[in-house]
Amino acid sequence: MDLMNYLSLKISYNSPPKPKFTYYNHINEQNIPFRSSQKPKICAPIQSLMGTNSSYNTKSAPSLFTNIIDRPLHPSVDPKHVFTGNFAPVDELGPTECPVVDGKLPDSLTGTYIRNGPNPQHMPRGPLHFFEGDGMLHSMQLSKGRAIYSSRYVKTYKYKLERDAGGQIFPNVFSGFYGLVDMVQCVASTARVLMGHVNLKKGFGLANTSLAFFSSKLLALGESDLPYIIKCTREGDIETLGRWDFDEELFASMTAHPKTDMTTKETFAFKFSPFFSPHLTFSRFDANGVKQKDVPILSINRPTFIHDFAITKRFAIFSETQLAVSAANVMLGKGMPTVFDPEKVPRIGIILKYAKSDAEMKWFNVPGFNAMHVFNAWENGEDEVVLIATNATSIENLFLKVDMVHISLEKVRINLRTGNVSRNILSARNLELGSINSSYIGKKNRYVFVGVGKEIPKMQGVVKIDLEKEIEVSRRFYGPGCFGGEPLFVPRNGDHVDAADEDDGFVVTYIHDENYGESKFLVMDAKSPNLDIVAAVKLPRRVPYGFHGLFVHEENHSNQKSL
Repeated sequence: MDLMNYLSLKISYNSPPKPKFTYYNHINEQNIPFRSSQKPKICAPIQSLMGTNSSYNTKSAPSLFTNIIDRPLHPSVDPKHVFTGNFAPVDELGPTECPVVDGKLPDSLTGTYIRNGPNPQHMPRGPLHFFEGDGMLHSMQLSKGRAIYSSRYVKTYKYKLERDAGGQIFPNVFSGFYGLVDMVQCVASTARVLMGHVNLKKGFGLANTSLAFFSSKLLALGESDLPYIIKCTREGDIETLGRWDFDEELFASMTAHPKTDMTTKETFAFKFSPFFSPHLTFSRFDANGVKQKDVPILSINRPTFIHDFAITKRFAIFSETQLAVSAANVMLGKGMPTVFDPEKVPRIGIILKYAKSDAEMKWFNVPGFNAMHVFNAWENGEDEVVLIATNATSIENLFLKVDMVHISLEKVRINLRTGNVSRNILSARNLELGSINSSYIGKKNRYVFVGVGKEIPKMQGVVKIDLEKEIEVSRRFYGPGCFGGEPLFVPRNGDHVDAADEDDGFVVTYIHDENYGESKFLVMDAKSPNLDIVAAVKLPRRVPYGFHGLFVHEENHSNQKSL
């Protein structure tokens, strides 16, 4: 068999053989199943070199070879550890009417709530981080007191290829490579591309992170690919219409967190390139979704993890963290591509929204500030910018031991004239995944609704923070064994809310009761001091924990455009 034929073979990890032997791993001090049906033999020359008194005797050799060829997985990327309980994937489910078991659905809450999240269609034998599951949308259509639930995969190019193949085709690059087995799979995937069996121009991402609505299009997003256009049907179902490449004007990928200026209806976004310069590219789209000229940010000379950003009336704001990307980790099979750089000083970059080049970018050092999600920003006069964002301490544990990371909500003030930066922590709680009234994006707002939890995205409750008084003013916890996700604010009267009524609306989320294995859709009163429950809808099956959501008002359904 020649090399190309070997590489073109479909490598299937769906049904790994059950191990017949288990050996004690002296390096990691744990029992590791040996993935062969027979105990390996050590050739005589190697055995003689080891010697009977050597620490590398025949008893430890299987562990030595296993760690080189197919190293044991860290729990954070071991599918059998990650995708358990309510993190486990579920099948698709068509439109299903659901009973309201508490309260009454408000008449003004008419439209569809959709939440995105990872839901792998195939469980690989190798590494798979929670962030790399295929995107699944969980929708709740609300109209005239009725609730219809549906869940569908985002039909990405990757999803369809692997669905038809019956197993994994694309390597999970973010999850990392941990031995020769993972490297062989990567080589095989590369060979498929070179032989034309896979066309990367059609996409390679997951669309598993968030949703956005701009240019009259509903989009499912993930930062490793371009957006996918989604349609909510009148029957309450979800359809994937295709990948939006902006008439081939945008290549490879786009952030999962674009920002729309509600005054001009322009949308701003960026592309993060982990391996090639420019590592950050700033983009702008007019109200019709026509892409304008890119601005490469060349002042970032090393790929740095940037997940979110903010806009104001005049500026776009980026936060550079201490997480860098190492291509060597991937090429040498040393694990995940992200590495922590303790010597790097985090910084915030501010550039004019209509800048022609990054010569107009100003950088401000902000030691200890590793921004994750940016909820809003605004200008306070001519010289000051205010940023509301979460900050991850012990960020080196973000992808491996998230329970050891404390994430605080902070207000950051940057003086553009003097360069002074000040920070205020708005709550001592561990806060992540939240929302504001989207009518205030880029403008001064007063309230933010944020999830409370230690094991993100599994949140114990939600709090309402008053940004003016810098205090917590409302809270609701779901109870023992009950967890929710991102709390999404929905204005009571659609997208048209006066400034005096910024918090006049509802907070919605899915919650799951791990005691009984049941999930519900919650509607809470955003103005009440205890975020009182307005309505609870019992779901036909559990909804796994996920990421970001969006509420599409009824009037936007009829205005949806396709490709």
